[in-house]
Amino acid sequence: MKDFIFINGLSLHAYHGVMEHEAKVGQTFKLDVVLHINLTEASRSDKVADTASYDEVADIVGRAFCTTRYKLVEAAAGAVADALLARFPQVNELRITVHKPHAPIAATFDDVGVSIVRSRQDRKQDRRNA
Repeated sequence: MKDFIFINGLSLHAYHGVMEHEAKVGQTFKLDVVLHINLTEASRSDKVADTASYDEVADIVGRAFCTTRYKLVEAAAGAVADALLARFPQVNELRITVHKPHAPIAATFDDVGVSIVRSRQDRKQDRRNA
C-alpha cells in the first residue's frame, strides 16, 4: 500500500523538556504526521467515514502531545503514535516527527527533533512482550 494522509508543520505549544524553564515557559513545537492508510474505499466513496479526517487527526495529536508534560520529545511522539493507532484501526503504520526549534543546546542549527515510526504490528508485539 502506498497511500498516505499527512499533516506537516502542526504548531503546538507544550512544556516538554528536561530543563526547568521548559516546564515553566514551554515552547512551540512543530509536528509532522504521516499515516499509512489504505485510501481505496475513500477514493471511491467520497465519504469521510472511509478515511481519517484531518480535523480529527489534528485534534488527537494536539491532545496526546499537550495534555501530559514529557521530559523527552521521544516520549511525547510515542504518546501521539499510540493515540492515533488506538483511534484509527485502518492505519497500518505512521511516522511522527517532532521539531523542537528552540532546543536549549549550545549550537546554531536549522532544525532539531525526532522522528519515530510505529506500526500496528509493533503494538501487537509490545502487548505480547508486556
